[in-house]
Amino acid sequence: MQQQKTRVSWLASLFFLCGVHPSSEKKMNMKKSRVSEKQLSITRLSFSDFGKSASPKDLSSSLVGSNLHIFTLAELKLVTRNFSNTNLLGEGGFGPVYKGQVDEKLRPGLKRQTVAVKLLDLEGMQGHKEWLAEVIFLGQLRHTNLVKLIGYCYEDEHRLLVYEFMERGSLENHLFQKFVPPLPWKARMRIAVGAAKGLAFLHEAEQPVIYRDFKASNILLDSDYEAKLSDFGLAKDGPLGDETHVSTRVMGTQGYAAPEYIMTGHLSARSDVFSFGVVLLELLTGRRSVDKNRCRREESLVEWAKPHLRDHRRIYRIIDPCLLDGNYSTKAAQIAASLAYQCLSHRPKSRPHISTVVSTLQSIQDLDVDIKEPVIVYVATEDGNMLLKEETKNKDVVEPPAINTNRHCHKRRGARYLKSFSYSDTALYRNCPTRRRNGRA
Repeated sequence: MQQQKTRVSWLASLFFLCGVHPSSEKKMNMKKSRVSEKQLSITRLSFSDFGKSASPKDLSSSLVGSNLHIFTLAELKLVTRNFSNTNLLGEGGFGPVYKGQVDEKLRPGLKRQTVAVKLLDLEGMQGHKEWLAEVIFLGQLRHTNLVKLIGYCYEDEHRLLVYEFMERGSLENHLFQKFVPPLPWKARMRIAVGAAKGLAFLHEAEQPVIYRDFKASNILLDSDYEAKLSDFGLAKDGPLGDETHVSTRVMGTQGYAAPEYIMTGHLSARSDVFSFGVVLLELLTGRRSVDKNRCRREESLVEWAKPHLRDHRRIYRIIDPCLLDGNYSTKAAQIAASLAYQCLSHRPKSRPHISTVVSTLQSIQDLDVDIKEPVIVYVATEDGNMLLKEETKNKDVVEPPAINTNRHCHKRRGARYLKSFSYSDTALYRNCPTRRRNGRA
C-alpha cells in the first residue's frame, strides 16, 4: 500500500515538474485531435484539382486516404448477378441502379452489407464530369446525414458508383408515390432536421460545398427515417474568403432552383437554403414543387403557397390533407410555415443561415400534436344503414371551413406521381416497379 502511494506521489511530482497536470494533458490531446480534424478538412481536394481527363491512377492516388474501395467491373457484375433485372432498383438520368451484396470475401475488410450500384449510362444526360464530382465530394466528406459512398469502378469506358443501400428509399417516394402510406408529422420534421444538418455540414466546412440540387428525390431515408443527402453530381466548391458567390452554368431541377441563380448564374449557400424552403413546403403540403396537372395558378407550389405562409389563420389551407385529421402540431406547423417563408425570400440576404434553420426545426421537433377529444359521428354503410363511429377532433383548436380533401389527397396519390421520377437518380434505392422516364422533374 505504501509503495502504491509512493508511486502515485512520484507520478504527481513528475507531472508538476514538467508543468503538465494529468487533466491538462487530456485537454492537450483533445486539442490536438481537433487541430488534426481541422487540418484534414483544410486539405480536402477540390473538384478543380482534377481535370476531366484524370486517369484511374491519378484518382486512386489522390484519394488514397478516403477509404474508398476500387472495384473491378467483374466484381460488381458478381455482386449484382451480372446486372440482372431482378436486381434492378430503377433508372434515372445517371443510369440504372442495381441492388447487390458485398462482404469480406469480395474484398478484405469490407463488411457484409447491402449496396446500391449505380451504372453510368454512356448515352444518358449525365457523364464523366458528374461521376467524378460524386467520387471527389462523397469520397472525402463523411457525415451522418450524407449517404456513404463505399467505392467506385473506373475501368475503360465503364463508370460505376457503390453506395450504402437506403432501405426506405427517397423522400419523394414517401410524399408522392401511390400506395405508400403518408408520412406522419413527426417523421416529416425528423427528415427536415436531418436534411438541414446535412446542408449545414456542407456549408460550414473549411472549404464550403454548395449542393446545388437539393430536392425530395435526392433525400434518402434509412430504416429509422434518418435523412441523408445523395447525388453530388452537381455539387460545387463554394466561395472562399471575401467572395459571396461562385458563377456557374445554371443547372438543377425546375421548381427548386433559387431565382437569383436562374437569372444570373450566381450560386451561394443561400441558393441551397431557397431549395430547402421548397422541400419544407412539400413536407407541409404534400404537393410537388411543380405540378402541371393542377390548374395554372396552382402549378407552382411556391407561388400558390407563399401568400398563406405568413398568416397563421390560413395555414390549414395548405397543410397536407392527409394530416388534417389533427395528427400534427398547429404551433409547429405555424413555425415551420414561417421558416419556409423566410427561406423562399427573393432576396438571398434575407434568407436565414442554414444553422438557424436547423435550430428552429429542432425547437419544434418534439412539440406534441394537438390534443384530441372523441366525437361520435354517423357513417353510411354500403347497405344504406347508419353506423355509429367514434372519431377524434382537436381540442381548443378552431375548426377550419370544410374543404374538398379528395381533390388534393386522393388525386395526388394517383397516376400523376409517375412524372416525378424523371432523373431522380437516388430515388430508386428500393424495390418498386421500373418505368422509363424522359425529362427532368
